[in-house]
Amino acid sequence: MTEVVEVVGQFISASNATLLGRDESGELVVYKPHAGEAPLWDFPDNTLAQREVLTYEIAVALGFDVVPETVLGEGPYGMGAIQRFVEIDESFDPLPLVKAGSHELWPMAVLDVVCNNADRKLGHMIREQKTHRLYGIDHGLNFHVDHKLRTVLWCFAGESIPSPLLDQVRKLNDALHGSLQSRVLELVSSEEFSALRDRVAGLLETPVHPHPPTTRPAIPWPPY
Repeated sequence: MTEVVEVVGQFISASNATLLGRDESGELVVYKPHAGEAPLWDFPDNTLAQREVLTYEIAVALGFDVVPETVLGEGPYGMGAIQRFVEIDESFDPLPLVKAGSHELWPMAVLDVVCNNADRKLGHMIREQKTHRLYGIDHGLNFHVDHKLRTVLWCFAGESIPSPLLDQVRKLNDALHGSLQSRVLELVSSEEFSALRDRVAGLLETPVHPHPPTTRPAIPWPPY
């Protein structure tokens, strides 16, 4: 899954070019080329694909299987993010899980805090039809140096991070001071890397899910 050899469709509801393609082995993938990224005032141009990839790699480092495999690769429209296509359960609605504060959502909530996700919508949580696994998608608006967390997962606000998940955050902290450091710096700026390490350290010092901000929007719009 390092090259898109054919584009076979497009997700027309996406704000950036999001294409359905096939990789060199014939498997379906989601392809988001740099060329299709809409300019943003608060994120550097041509960086959304790297942020998608880094979110996946941070999830792996945490031991959280909540992001489909995502890599940087080439395609018909140039370099971009290539993500394993997930056949979704069309009947799945995450809202009941959010309202109930389901523990199934905790790994995704912790990942979002660590990665400073500015766009965790309900529609960015999907259920794989075959495995019934819960996945998060659309992670291009992560890793900003400023506090940008916008999420529908404020159901955990003020709650302590479950101990098993906190142990995984400790492992990530170690990796960010060692084996993972150079990789992060390949994908985002040094300032964003420092902010990432600070967020992880802050979560270990105060292992509580944050409360929603009062000085900026707390939930992305539209929430779906």
